[in-house]
Amino acid sequence: MCGLAGFFDPSGRLKTEELGPTVQRMADTLQHRGPDDAGTWVDEDARLALGHRRLSIVDLSSHGHQPMQSMCGRFVIVLNGEIYNFAALRVELEQLGQRFRGHSDTEVMLAAISQWGWEAALARFNGMFAFVLWDRHERTLHLGRDRLGEKPLYYGWMGEIFVFASELKALSVHPRFRGDINRDVLALYFRHNYVPTPFSIYRDVYKLPAGCVLKVSACALERRATFSPSPEDATASWKPMRYWSLKEVSQNGCAAPFQGTESEAAEYLGFLLADAVRLQMAADVPLGSFLSGGIDSSTVVALMQAASGQPVKTFSLGCDEGEHNEAEDAKAVAQHLGTDHTDLHVTAKDAMAVIPQLPALYDEPFSDSSQIPVYLIARHARRDVTVCLSGDGGDELFAGYNSYFWAQNIWRHTRLLPPLLRHATAGTLRMIPPQTWNIAFAKLAALLPSRWQQSEPGDKLHRLADLLPAGTPHALYYTLVSRWRTPTALVVNSNEPPTMLTNSEYRPALSDFVQHMMYFDLMTYLTDDILVKVDRASMGVGLEVRIPLLDYRVVEFARRIPISMLVKNNRGKWLLRQVLHRHVPERLVNRPKLGFSVPISSWLRGPMRDWAEALLCAKRLQHDGYLNPGIICQKWNEHLRGIRNWSRELWEVLMFQAWHENAQRL
Repeated sequence: MCGLAGFFDPSGRLKTEELGPTVQRMADTLQHRGPDDAGTWVDEDARLALGHRRLSIVDLSSHGHQPMQSMCGRFVIVLNGEIYNFAALRVELEQLGQRFRGHSDTEVMLAAISQWGWEAALARFNGMFAFVLWDRHERTLHLGRDRLGEKPLYYGWMGEIFVFASELKALSVHPRFRGDINRDVLALYFRHNYVPTPFSIYRDVYKLPAGCVLKVSACALERRATFSPSPEDATASWKPMRYWSLKEVSQNGCAAPFQGTESEAAEYLGFLLADAVRLQMAADVPLGSFLSGGIDSSTVVALMQAASGQPVKTFSLGCDEGEHNEAEDAKAVAQHLGTDHTDLHVTAKDAMAVIPQLPALYDEPFSDSSQIPVYLIARHARRDVTVCLSGDGGDELFAGYNSYFWAQNIWRHTRLLPPLLRHATAGTLRMIPPQTWNIAFAKLAALLPSRWQQSEPGDKLHRLADLLPAGTPHALYYTLVSRWRTPTALVVNSNEPPTMLTNSEYRPALSDFVQHMMYFDLMTYLTDDILVKVDRASMGVGLEVRIPLLDYRVVEFARRIPISMLVKNNRGKWLLRQVLHRHVPERLVNRPKLGFSVPISSWLRGPMRDWAEALLCAKRLQHDGYLNPGIICQKWNEHLRGIRNWSRELWEVLMFQAWHENAQRL
């Protein structure tokens, strides 16, 4: 795992002697991603500069140093990530005559590109990666990202200069960096609680989409420097090319689903997962795994332990607020499997101490509050290991989210109702304040079955009211994943641009509602929320996190699994459970899904109130000029008085305000 940065300056804005020092400063901002080694490489004729920071995982010697040049001298690369099947590829390449200096996966990647060309080589790589490859013969730069987007890669223009990096902080130290906030993208952030691909929070800077390659030729950049087209024209000229398509994989899986028995499906899934885990356990440094005690992480750890000759190091997180404590469940699974287990018990004070670090850690607004515990457990694990495996991706692949089932049930029960009746029902639900609903349900609690007894039922009924008017399954899903329903009313002078969720080009022909939701969660929420959270939290402490469930072979097979093998009795992950139950008794993992979470709602009314009020001050909001103070102050007052739980919406505002405050200091 590493960090990369660089730029292409055909305009000559920087003096030749400034190219190396500038790219070194950019790369040095990524030292947390690569504390073990650093390097730069400059092509003075092309005016290209590459920088790299290395976290040494495979081949700890100088033969793994980057930027790395191919044996033939044609290619130079900087790589962030891992090619898991590099050992098998190396054997094949050696048989074809390729020679190697060391045994790193980066060198194998270069040899594969030299042998087969970048397109054919990419199809063979199994890994998580973001890379920048310079072809010295064709004078062309290739930016590439792995199939699911596990590793980040930003790119864009600073005037006539083309820039790229693993994180935005590396771009911010370039002398031509402007840092203009894109108000339209800010509105998207408030809808989703993250900045969706392909946008970044800054104008003229973008995220490379997962499964894509962007080709940038020196000639094209020289023409751009001469004629100075608008950034929009430049973006249109260099559109990323997709080498792997989740849409195609999903449609093909729907058209040709797995035809075997449930037992055969479980057998094949178990084989794929075991092989993915085996490949991802390759490392020349200490290795372990996160363990929450849930289905996904328990499956990964069980397969790791089955493949290991010694106890696997596992790590879990316990919180002093019982509703959010998974440590006991993880400990039970660890004891059964015989792992070398450590659990970290944290207090509310420990968790809140992380909050000041979040703006610098994430570089742009990001407000999934589970960013806090994920950072804590990553920091804890880094004391003992350099690589950790994780169970992320299981919910999106195997129908694990409860929202899939109650959203489907809402659609089934309302789709035939006249639109006027749906709107009227929604209006009736909203007429009664959530607080009144809560009091009514509290009085009836003893008379209601357990499945009807929920916390904050009034807020849930108001969210149901938002969903009822939806006229299509996709409209219902879009409403479900929208935090602020009208973010353009919140962000001053903004208009939401099209995204993968609103552009029909990305919408596959899937008849099943749950399959549809899983597809879009994989395309958007997984890539731009879950994987961003894991990457920044782990890389912030120099820990590499690998995700076996996102092996592309597992993903492609998962999209072929009939929904009847994933969901039984309104409960997901059935097939994945069959794999796990071969290693762990059902009684140890048969529990309600909790996930990583922190009680932001109560903290905002208690120990974090002063911090929050300072950031939500109406005068401050008015002075900054980005957000509508009236809307925010109303929600803040309602939250403090207990009228509504606006913690998710307010956390988004707080994370933007904290990020903006940090950005102004840079």
